[in-house]
Amino acid sequence: MTPAWSDRLQRLARRLVSGRPRLDLPLAGGLLLLALAGLGTLYSASGGDLGVVGGQAARFALGAVLLVVVSRIPPAVLRRWTPWLYAASTCLLIVVAVLGEGRGASRWLDLKLMRFQPSELMKLTMPMMVAWYLHPRQLPPGWKDIAVVGALIGVPAVLIAKQPDLGTALLVAAAGAFALFLAGMAWWRLGLLLGVVGAMVPLAWHFMHQYQRDRVLTLLDPESDPLGNGWHIIQSQIAVGSGGVFGKGWMHGTQSRLDFLPEHTTDFIFAVFSEEFGLVGVCALLALYAFIIGRCLWIAMQARDTYARLLAGAIGMSFFVYVFVNGGMVAGMLPVVGVPMPLVSYGGTSAVSLLTGFGVLMSIHAHRKRHA
Repeated sequence: MTPAWSDRLQRLARRLVSGRPRLDLPLAGGLLLLALAGLGTLYSASGGDLGVVGGQAARFALGAVLLVVVSRIPPAVLRRWTPWLYAASTCLLIVVAVLGEGRGASRWLDLKLMRFQPSELMKLTMPMMVAWYLHPRQLPPGWKDIAVVGALIGVPAVLIAKQPDLGTALLVAAAGAFALFLAGMAWWRLGLLLGVVGAMVPLAWHFMHQYQRDRVLTLLDPESDPLGNGWHIIQSQIAVGSGGVFGKGWMHGTQSRLDFLPEHTTDFIFAVFSEEFGLVGVCALLALYAFIIGRCLWIAMQARDTYARLLAGAIGMSFFVYVFVNGGMVAGMLPVVGVPMPLVSYGGTSAVSLLTGFGVLMSIHAHRKRHA
């Protein structure tokens, strides 16, 4: 290691361990409330399993530590690291394709002490890379820059889709697309690209796995196979509807306790919450999500350079997509995909990567008065 790099690392280490944490208290408070709501719902959904709740709490603690650490790193440093982080994430996706494991898919790397899902890391490094590429260039972007960004998005998205994990692939692509959209892309260009994407849907249908096609078809008519492919949607709708206005009360939901509701601690935990807390609880939870998303966009508006503004905005909009997709899936408005309700569903890598992303937002907010 050269002396220059050694000095830089030493200065960064001193900055990380010294001084007070630079946190946006409203955003931190919103995340804390959301994590507590998630742990309470998980306790009920798991039947009071303290092991499951304790494991999730430990992941939240790890994510909180990373949030604080990343919040101390200036956006200028993050920008310099971005190409390396993106390259490392892409390489991990390639490793997953060779060595990965999962339930019928290659999505995780077994690191002995823990299992790691690299696609979750790409949810953060993707908008970072698009923001890094657009930062020094003239905006709004032209066709050349749009094509380069398309390649940056397309390669990891294809690798994730081949795991197969179409839901996460679409979320990763959306994270990069949001950064491109926030760069001021002309509406006519956006409309033309959406038209091209729409025209490619029949081709994409041809390459989809049969179970993915079944999920789309089941969305249109879940009653056609109520004991098979339609079971998830039907039971989820029953759970949501049976909650009524005020819900059945915490720990009194029946759909999950009687094992009618599948994946009730992960993908469909929002249905458990809806059954127990009803319409009032759902509105309160969605209001909390809306506050967090709004705060993210406010931080993006306060950013002082293109990289920070695009990155903060993309993280906030991506968080909205996670909530929208999971909520739409649970309500039977969108196909069943493996997208968790952020910080409520059980999941280690997802929670840690989300909180790390919010650490980036904290960094952008803390350094908003400095030009990066």
